[in-house]
Amino acid sequence: MSQTVARAIQILEYCSEHPRTLKDIAADLGVHRTTASRILQTLIEAGFVRTDERGFFGVGFRLAGLAQSALEQFDLRSVVHPHIVRLSEHLGHTVQFAVPEASRIVYVDKVEPEQSISLNTRIGGFVVIHTAGVSKAILAFIDDARRESILDTATFEQRTPNSITSRSEFVKRLETVRARGWAEDNGEFDIVSNCIAAPVWDHADRVAGAISITTFREKTGLEELRRSVPDLLATTMSISLELGWKPKGQSEPSLATATG
Repeated sequence: MSQTVARAIQILEYCSEHPRTLKDIAADLGVHRTTASRILQTLIEAGFVRTDERGFFGVGFRLAGLAQSALEQFDLRSVVHPHIVRLSEHLGHTVQFAVPEASRIVYVDKVEPEQSISLNTRIGGFVVIHTAGVSKAILAFIDDARRESILDTATFEQRTPNSITSRSEFVKRLETVRARGWAEDNGEFDIVSNCIAAPVWDHADRVAGAISITTFREKTGLEELRRSVPDLLATTMSISLELGWKPKGQSEPSLATATG
């Protein structure tokens, strides 16, 4: 990849979080403001970046349009979306869908009903590997080489007292997930939330992604949330069957209580 293209991508990713000043962008790129300004001007002319009334740079409307078109062409998301909408409406909780992509796990869809927890995750954003239910649900079942590649990106930083802070402990947790067929996040990313998650399978008997249900811990404790495991598994089963999955050789998911 050329240096200019790489810098343009870095600018788009940086400005997608929130509008930035030219000074901030140049500092993030590690280049002179003149260099950053030249790349920005090209992106502005293409409609990928725009400036607001303060002179801050944010993503442009053309980029937003392309992103929407890409999502509409993403068949997997198209299949999954109505299922997670129904699950969210039924339970009244936030539901997310994430997929493995290269050495990362990426959120590709989310439904947040009113009065439910609002998460700081975003579609296209990377999952924090060592804390999330979706990452456990995916990593427990993918092939060893890909699992190791994704685990190499995990930081294992202690975000809360419940965070898993070592790779060996996390791998041991995956054994539990593999045995029962679903995972959980016990306030490991954010102490105010918890979640349960389960994998989605494709026609080739491979993990296509994972669905999670997230709640406020104060409103719905983990014990109570586990009662929604049958609803979660019914949803992932329906999606998997729609993707052509035949459940040969897969053990029945367990409702046994365990830390995931």
